[in-house]
Amino acid sequence: MQSPADSTVPVLQGISSMATRLLLTELAHAYQDSTGTQVQLESVGGVDAAKRVQTGEVFDVVVLASDAIDKLLAEGHLLDGSRTDLVHSGVAVAVRAGAQAPDIFSEEAVRAAVLAAPTLSYSTGPSGVALAKLFERWGITAAIKDRIVQAPPGVPVGALVARGEVALGFQQLSELIHLEGIAIVGPLPDAIQITTTFSAGIGSHCRHPDAVRALLAFMAAPAAAEAKRRQGMQPA
Repeated sequence: MQSPADSTVPVLQGISSMATRLLLTELAHAYQDSTGTQVQLESVGGVDAAKRVQTGEVFDVVVLASDAIDKLLAEGHLLDGSRTDLVHSGVAVAVRAGAQAPDIFSEEAVRAAVLAAPTLSYSTGPSGVALAKLFERWGITAAIKDRIVQAPPGVPVGALVARGEVALGFQQLSELIHLEGIAIVGPLPDAIQITTTFSAGIGSHCRHPDAVRALLAFMAAPAAAEAKRRQGMQPA
């Protein structure tokens, strides 16, 4: 809680999707340590986060997949010109710890692994939508539809894999990298890699827009690159 002496220091409220949770927490703490500005971030499923912004809940900063940020900008929920690209995030494949890892080093190998898996799961976010389109392109949607376990919004696919509920999991590497009970087989091969750009925007009812601009400049600066790579992502 702020004391009267530091009442001029803003407290920024933010919301993000789960994929960037650990990175944003790390960068927010670093920013607070260097400036005194407090950043309180809530991370939920990306679809739910966007809905909360659309229904008028007030946030100073919003971090979501770039297409979701663009939609919120077009609808007037974010300040014009405030989009700031932060990271590029790719999809990785995971199995339960101790399970045999499938070959995923080519598009054909991934297709075979998907067809062989008794159960599989992917996120409800943009990477999951793209993966479903890939399965359609491969012509295997009907063959695997009864084996797909849908992860609830905000629940990591890796958690289902770790519990043995899913044999083959696809999700952002940043959401898998620190989970116990799973083995990351590797990223999708370049030919079918699904890369999501996560961007930030300033809420249209933001109380401290200049403070948020300073925060986003800090998060987008070259000095933040190491933290982004450590969390399984690449600087945007």
